[in-house]
Amino acid sequence: MKMSKQSRPAIFVDRDGTLIQEVDHLSHVDDLCLYSYTREAVMMLKDRGYLVIVVTNQSGIGRSYFDRAAMSSIHDRIQVDLDGAIDGFYFCPHLPDAGCSCRKPNTGMIDAARADFNIDMEGSWMIGDKSLDILTGVNAGIRSALVLTGYGKEQQEDALGHADLIENDLLCAVRTIIGSDTQISQENRG
Repeated sequence: MKMSKQSRPAIFVDRDGTLIQEVDHLSHVDDLCLYSYTREAVMMLKDRGYLVIVVTNQSGIGRSYFDRAAMSSIHDRIQVDLDGAIDGFYFCPHLPDAGCSCRKPNTGMIDAARADFNIDMEGSWMIGDKSLDILTGVNAGIRSALVLTGYGKEQQEDALGHADLIENDLLCAVRTIIGSDTQISQENRG
């Protein structure tokens, strides 16, 4: 990937339960289902100049439930469904107890994206449906939003005090983020 000279903020998005409907260890393209609002949310971010980067734990690979090719097919399908709007997919294939640096809430996937893109971290966000997504944002020094889709309702209490924002779904989170960033931008010009 080529790094552009001008930095851009990124929205780091969890995949399962945030961008697409939660399916336990999604391994077949036929089981993939975007939320009805995903396309609108992603296009709003792109229109505002954000990089949209998926960061996803995929321990199903480490558990031998599916392989990297199956996961890549799912990511390819997401790209087709979203007209290639995702700037990057980063995944951790390791088991939860592997001690790797890439598994959320560690920041290895965000660090890898930063190596590939010139990211304005001050303007960036992490959006996900689990408290570990929120902690990933905290650990990376960026703001975070919990969505109440996927596991979000179950994880809401754990995320309180850590999440900068709690919204019903990805589209609601994006609208709030864009609105708050517009407000900050106007205040900086004033």
